[in-house]
Amino acid sequence: MIVNESGGIPNRLFFRLFQTGNILQRQVQNEMGISAVQWAVLGALSREGFEQGTSFNQLKEYLFVSRQNLDGVLKRMERDGHVVRVPDPQDRRARLVVLTEPGRAYWNRLQDTITEFYRQALESMSFDDSVSLLHLLKKLQHDLTGVELSVETEQQPAD
Repeated sequence: MIVNESGGIPNRLFFRLFQTGNILQRQVQNEMGISAVQWAVLGALSREGFEQGTSFNQLKEYLFVSRQNLDGVLKRMERDGHVVRVPDPQDRRARLVVLTEPGRAYWNRLQDTITEFYRQALESMSFDDSVSLLHLLKKLQHDLTGVELSVETEQQPAD
């Protein structure tokens, strides 16, 4: 794909992704009463194998969020009784983020709402469209994590 122009398909694609992310955040907040990051944290911590929690850094990397963003969300979720931070039994200096029983119950109560949210949000897509989009987003996600821009030095005119 040619990406050396400021407009065109690449610009439209990334702007559409930006808009879609903002719409997702707004709709989750409006319709479910939680932030998209809270939703993602609940989902991540409720996965099988995470009953004992996960480190802050692992959670941050898994969700691709900033340290500041995740810390603020976790503080709200701790206040609401949905998560706790406990000492890591393997490394007492580290802390694990753990979903509490009330947090798990809250997540379980959200499941019907989440299913309906997904149904409505994907209403115009076929199963094959959804699978294709998932595949394409995974490829884009991979490529984005590898972006490393270098500052190009200005070329001096030839004598």
